[in-house]
Amino acid sequence: MNWHLHFLGVGAAHAVELGSSAVVLERDGEPLLLIDCGPDTLDRYQAAYGSLPRAIFITHTHMDHVGGMERLFTRLWFDERLRGRTRVFAHAALLPWLQTRVADYPGALAEGGVNFWEAFHLVPCTRGFWLDGLWFDVFATRHHVPGTSYGLALDGSFAYTGDTRPIPEVLDALVGESMLIAHDCGLVGNPSHTGVDDIEREYSETLRRQMMLYHYGSAADGAALAARGYRIAISGERIALASPTVPRASAG
Repeated sequence: MNWHLHFLGVGAAHAVELGSSAVVLERDGEPLLLIDCGPDTLDRYQAAYGSLPRAIFITHTHMDHVGGMERLFTRLWFDERLRGRTRVFAHAALLPWLQTRVADYPGALAEGGVNFWEAFHLVPCTRGFWLDGLWFDVFATRHHVPGTSYGLALDGSFAYTGDTRPIPEVLDALVGESMLIAHDCGLVGNPSHTGVDDIEREYSETLRRQMMLYHYGSAADGAALAARGYRIAISGERIALASPTVPRASAG
């Protein structure tokens, strides 16, 4: 099988021209899992695949990562073939925040009689989750308040941090040498996001070589990161991945 990570958008919240940061895990050219759903993500997803996502992982609930959920709700609810079939994976600790941010406005529809999550198949998780015979590890990141942001890893293939400060001890434990690390990084860090100086201070050379940086502030910032020798993700780009390790439960 051929595996790719398709970067639908790579920008920080204010970098609308780069698209809201979101990726799709593809298997043999077909979308398997969308990670995050910002305000413009659904349009980019449909332009790429001509369909709506069937599985989504939410890293955290800032609106540049969940702002497309309301539109997706409407599209799913009014198509009985799709209603309730799109799985939304989210760490259990995020559920109160996710409910407040996207689902708790009085009346999901003007006509009433509909609960937001009835359009989806919500799957809470903690350590990780199964999808199509693959085990995905969910890990805590450092973004604002502890317990509010999580990354995702597929053993042997990739790790995606979502928004984070440096987490070298986490990635050291999760990431094998063949895995791609898609890492939040701008030119300058802050208490919620990683800057390139943080990358160089906190991470080993081995981990830095595996990184592809995204969530930067402008095309010029991306070029500056590249000029410092880092691989940067580009909106619309597909990156080849190593094949994931087959979990024991499905080996064989």
